[in-house]
Amino acid sequence: MSPATAPAGPDLTPAPLDRAAGHALLADLAGPGAAATLGGLDALAPGFPDWIVTSLFGGTYQRPGLALRDRQIANLAALTALGGVEPQLADHVRYSRRIGLTEAEITEVMVHLAPYVGLPKALAGLRVATATFAESTESTESTESAEATKAAESAAGTVTEEAGA
Repeated sequence: MSPATAPAGPDLTPAPLDRAAGHALLADLAGPGAAATLGGLDALAPGFPDWIVTSLFGGTYQRPGLALRDRQIANLAALTALGGVEPQLADHVRYSRRIGLTEAEITEVMVHLAPYVGLPKALAGLRVATATFAESTESTESTESAEATKAAESAAGTVTEEAGA
């Protein structure tokens, strides 16, 4: 029996390949921008995004045995250890935040890695995480500022209307 056809063993189950589940999970992790990113990648490498979504998010991620949070911690560790994959690490920092990991927990993952992957890679991971946290803070502040401006303009319009009446 070849390794590809050998039984997975009593504790392992085959990964499903569920395209719809993959798209749903990616949308949960990455938000509404995921479709645009996939479209751009498909223009460059036709079929590649479908393989990523189906095999990774619709396959590996769908396996039982690890919670999504645990998978994200593993992803943060693997990408930090690998190095040179800052865009993907930043994405997974964002994904981790979207599913509830705190900045402190993500930071601790990077600190914990230092003796295992080396100080330079752990520091590089911290730089990516810090920059990604700053993006999130800027985005939140920008949204809050826009909402405050809109509320102020609305209130000013009400005052002007009342004064003119």
